[in-house]
Amino acid sequence: MSSSPIRYPAPTLDVCNVYFERVYDPTMHVVFVLDGEVDGETLREATIRLIGSDPYLRSRYAEVDGRPFWEEIPEERWKGAFVLVPAGEDEDRPLTTPPPPLDVRAGPQVRVSLYRRIEGDTVAVTCHHGFCDASGAITLARRVFAAYRGVMEDPDFSPAPTAPGDRGTGRVLALYPEKEQKRALAEEEPFIDRWRFPVERPGRGTPRVAHRTLAPERLGRAKAFGREHGATVNDVLLGAYFLALLKIRSDPSDRGAPRSVLTSADLRRQHPGIHGTDLSTNLSIAYEVTLLTGEETRLPEFVRRIAGITARRKAGSFGLASILFYERIMAGGLPALQAFFDGMVGRYLESGLKNPVFSNLGIFDPGHYLPVPGKNGTTLDLLDVQYLPCVCWPYGFLMTASTFRGRLTVMTAYEEGPYATATVERFLDYMSELLP
Repeated sequence: MSSSPIRYPAPTLDVCNVYFERVYDPTMHVVFVLDGEVDGETLREATIRLIGSDPYLRSRYAEVDGRPFWEEIPEERWKGAFVLVPAGEDEDRPLTTPPPPLDVRAGPQVRVSLYRRIEGDTVAVTCHHGFCDASGAITLARRVFAAYRGVMEDPDFSPAPTAPGDRGTGRVLALYPEKEQKRALAEEEPFIDRWRFPVERPGRGTPRVAHRTLAPERLGRAKAFGREHGATVNDVLLGAYFLALLKIRSDPSDRGAPRSVLTSADLRRQHPGIHGTDLSTNLSIAYEVTLLTGEETRLPEFVRRIAGITARRKAGSFGLASILFYERIMAGGLPALQAFFDGMVGRYLESGLKNPVFSNLGIFDPGHYLPVPGKNGTTLDLLDVQYLPCVCWPYGFLMTASTFRGRLTVMTAYEEGPYATATVERFLDYMSELLP
């Protein structure tokens, strides 16, 4: 008689991000472009050993008796976590078609894809937003490369095993007394969908990735522009994103009306050390930035307004209301969460509106991944590191920004057909033109 599988409770933000699959594809990819060839068999073995060291990586998302869990899967199912894509298939560098989605309900919770290229390999580390947020995905990729380096140096190496731990938001909530929690909830304004990125039709299409990479001197100009207007680079990027959306829509109804963008913040930065630095989980929250647009609004004005909004948001109990909102829904169990998402999807379909999303992931430090040993005693360099965001279909639209070796990249992932590639590419051109 077989024993019952080992299960660990799935915390609220994990479960909510699983259910966001009703709005977009929550799969994320961290992509590494190398200048040579890695040892494929060693990378495969390192991936399997990493999965074996982590109870959550070797699990699937499951709902049992109306409760959400991470449920360990048999070892024979771990082998699907490594995929070799031979040379000649999908030769684009960087990728213009994302790797396939990861099935959070099948597990394991990481997949490493090795794309063989004549000019050098590309490695994609894939995970699901139900398992972790973008910061967690970047941490997971660092663990993959550390495991690979360890096995290259010592064929008997295995990552140190990790025990099941706290993946939830309880430690954040514990920082705030009940009175402050009630105040934060009472003061939080509800999200209101006011516009959307232009679409050709609803439905599903073919996943695509598009990006623009700006030279280091452009990033320097953006930083200087921000300092001039009392703002951060993130504020400058948000301002350009707003203006590019106005331009691509070219809709007179936008003028003089409130328009909103969702952006994100990592609670690890707000509360450093609360969960350590090596935990891949969901600790990011979203908040709304709303602006009134005039006939002649320019980037400096937008940036100053955004800087004021983000500064006020990040003061005090930042992120608390967002956590409490979802925790209170989950207090009603999975039926309450399902009803919440039914209502959300119904409103999107009825109104045709969904506020665009922007997320700045910050700087990708090559020191987190190097050295990367190659075949035959070589040492490889990283030519690029990019984060491929979740693929959107109507009515969502998501853009991310990241920096590697001084180069700023803005990127979006979308489904061609519902979205016109020409429109997406024109939008990226607008972003580039609007930035200093």
